[in-house]
Amino acid sequence: MEDMLHIAKWHNGEKDYSPFSDKEMQRRQDEVRTWMANNNVDAALFTSYHCINYYSGWLYCYFGRKYGMVIDQNNATTISAGIDGGQPWRRSFGDNVTYTDWRRDNFYRAIQQLTEGAKRVGIEFDHVSIEYRQALQDALPDVTFVDVSGPSMWMRTIKSDEEIKLIKEGARICDLGGQAVVDAVKVGVPEHEVAIAGTNAMIREIAGSFPFVELMDTWTWFQSGINTDGAHNPVTNRKVEKGDILSLNMFPMIFGYYTALERTLFCESVDDVSLDIWQKNVAVHERGLELMKPGARCMDIAIELNEMYREWDLLKYRSFGYGHSFGVLSHYYGREAGVELREDIETELKPGMVVSMEPMVMLPEGIPGAGGYREHDILVITEDGAENITGFPYGPEHNIVG
Repeated sequence: MEDMLHIAKWHNGEKDYSPFSDKEMQRRQDEVRTWMANNNVDAALFTSYHCINYYSGWLYCYFGRKYGMVIDQNNATTISAGIDGGQPWRRSFGDNVTYTDWRRDNFYRAIQQLTEGAKRVGIEFDHVSIEYRQALQDALPDVTFVDVSGPSMWMRTIKSDEEIKLIKEGARICDLGGQAVVDAVKVGVPEHEVAIAGTNAMIREIAGSFPFVELMDTWTWFQSGINTDGAHNPVTNRKVEKGDILSLNMFPMIFGYYTALERTLFCESVDDVSLDIWQKNVAVHERGLELMKPGARCMDIAIELNEMYREWDLLKYRSFGYGHSFGVLSHYYGREAGVELREDIETELKPGMVVSMEPMVMLPEGIPGAGGYREHDILVITEDGAENITGFPYGPEHNIVG
């Protein structure tokens, strides 16, 4: 065992293409360094998917192992497992060290090496479990831990021009995937076949749009009938029937950045009650789009839209907030919870934020108009308003399909 390395640099090949310039990545890391200097923090240890991806460009594959990134005033280094080979180094803006499986504590050994002499270390309080934090304290017994998750979230809420460019590309690809879904909808076609058409269209477009890109995590949720009652319900093999309410949900993933397109559809026809509910939800959506501007508070937007639902006795069927921040995000990681359009969020919208407008109501089975109704656009907050970067049409005039 003596000849087995515990911590090493398993660099292999050359650095891969990134959609972000060195200047952009340096800006992100330097923001952390400024925060550290202002708060007497010697190093920051990031452990979440979203923060490691945001500050390095690399998105790790968890599979039961731990991953990290240490930023101090001079260095930025990702920590990966031997099973990942040289890919983490190729994707990281900065250095990378690899720990092996030869000993259970090798991950913590890497942290010890990268934080040597540190007295105050930032960690993500919202990501580490009690057990994980105790293991970190055992590895760094003389260190005081400081929360870096909140400060990092606020850094990420304001998108750079390069980020907005990538997010717009994602929105464009959403629209292409949405059209592929609409084209695939027919009576008797199962949900999964429709979803496959949308996902494949998006993956192929992503592959053709960049010199190099890792093709992972792009997906479609296409729901029909009762399955539309939840925004995150999985695809099934249920077959589409005439008159079904349908929910189109496109999610391309590009360099760790998630974008979304969500639309209510009906197959071939829509009954009068469902049409009325659909039109009312569209009206809420359109009013929400008008309210998205710098200086508007998240809670005030939610409260005003609540009143529209209340007038129609639909508020009791609302199932979640009206929108959220976009960026380094997926269905299994990331959340900039300070920018959500809910009644308990006082945050003011600012230029550079990217936020969705996505009102939804769900009427349960057994009453007229049963099903989940949702429209979803992505907006970039500008100096004097907001730019809607979603192009796919919404509403009954466009989305009775099949």
